[in-house]
Amino acid sequence: MPGVNKDGLAVTVDNGELVIVGRRGDRENPGTALYREGRAVDFRRVFDLDPSIDTAKITAKIEQGILTLTLPKAEEVKPRRIKVSD
Repeated sequence: MPGVNKDGLAVTVDNGELVIVGRRGDRENPGTALYREGRAVDFRRVFDLDPSIDTAKITAKIEQGILTLTLPKAEEVKPRRIKVSD
């Protein structure tokens, strides 16, 4: 997510959907640009979450333009070992 900092990022969960909204700020460059590859455009991505994701424990971290989301499984869907009695 080049050009997006922590203040320009919003990550929300609503009705089983993970919504990521990023806002890039305009960079002040001296002179006149002849060609520009990136634009200062806001973007929005929506992902449907599996019901096995524990939405209360989702974490997000942005570092050097890389957004890392951790989506842990709910405890009740994790495999568990069943003890076999004699």
